[in-house]
Amino acid sequence: MTIAEVSKKYDLTPDTIRYYEKEGLIPKVPRTKNGIRDFDEESCGWIEFIKCMRNAGMEIEILKKYVDLFKKGKSTIKERKLLLEEQRTRLLKKQQDINATLERLDYKIKLYQEIEAGKRKDFMEKP
Repeated sequence: MTIAEVSKKYDLTPDTIRYYEKEGLIPKVPRTKNGIRDFDEESCGWIEFIKCMRNAGMEIEILKKYVDLFKKGKSTIKERKLLLEEQRTRLLKKQQDINATLERLDYKIKLYQEIEAGKRKDFMEKP
């Protein structure tokens, strides 16, 4: 696949993909005789993984560490698992924060709907 095809498939800019490659997050991408990147299944798997981890909030430095550990083989499984568990914990905390924010928004929206419908006249509004 060309970088344009990969870019479209994973909804990432070509510059982002090049940056990931430059930072060593995508192991060596095969190239055609003309030097054009020719993303194979393995390269695409890494892009998909990186996108997922970035969406989970994982920092580039942690991803680099993960990739370096991966390259060292099975002896690093415990360390890689720990990195993923730590990210999962951070993501769960973020999810809790989002849920609390949604509850607050839902409460305020319901309050305003009741006020608009004339169901609440005696209230003291708080932020």
